[in-house]
Amino acid sequence: VGVSDSGPGDNSLFYTLPSIMDGLDVNLSYQPQGSGRESATGMGVTYTGLDGLTLKYATTDEAGTTVALSGDQTVWNASYVYGPVTATVSESEFDVGTSTSDQTTSSYALSYTVSDAISVTYAQETLDSAGTADTSDAEYTKLTASYTAGGMTLSANMQDAENISYTTATDEDFEYVGLSVSFAF
Repeated sequence: VGVSDSGPGDNSLFYTLPSIMDGLDVNLSYQPQGSGRESATGMGVTYTGLDGLTLKYATTDEAGTTVALSGDQTVWNASYVYGPVTATVSESEFDVGTSTSDQTTSSYALSYTVSDAISVTYAQETLDSAGTADTSDAEYTKLTASYTAGGMTLSANMQDAENISYTTATDEDFEYVGLSVSFAF
């Protein structure tokens, strides 16, 4: 499944504003008008003013070659760390003039650090695409555990993917199991 996104084009200009207040950062972007497309602007805000909390919001124009391919993308993310637990939630909306190209991606993750050596993470992501005839959302789930001892890390994961082409056919669901070992010297 491909995820639609807005990317900077040629000759784009990026600017990070000086700190407005502690924990607040603002980034701006401008993509000049090009052959067959209008100019585009974007802006992003990050707030880290509370201990353990990070909030992010960004929006940008999607400067397509036609009105039907032009629109915007909006993204937000919130994460909070409390002791050994980290919770994260995010959403991305990609909307252009042709409604069949619209896409929404939602995700969340919950991580728990059991000790300096052991951690566990559960995550889920859902993709909703208006560009498909079927109304099924693509859903991805992952459970990961890792153990670190000295320079060795042992990781295990289970992944489940459902409706990956936005259909409920049986060949659109997959399950993966993985085990890996890495060494640092």
